[in-house]
Amino acid sequence: MKDFIEFIAKHLVDTPDSVSIEEAQPNDKTIELTLKVGGEDVGKVIGKQGKTAQAMRTLLTAIAAKDGKRAILKILD
Repeated sequence: MKDFIEFIAKHLVDTPDSVSIEEAQPNDKTIELTLKVGGEDVGKVIGKQGKTAQAMRTLLTAIAAKDGKRAILKILD
């Protein structure tokens, strides 16, 4: 899941080297991913009215559901 979100984010931004993802598991059934991008690229990852971020969260939820888990994506600037 981490690699999937990283792949998407790196293809959306102008500076793919600034993309980093931290993964945490608060409990056995939850995965929390924190996406960090450069300040000028935050808008590209979020998209108009948050549509791009919502699409990434939807895809992440679908992947996690296959494993019987819940996924949370946080985007930091």
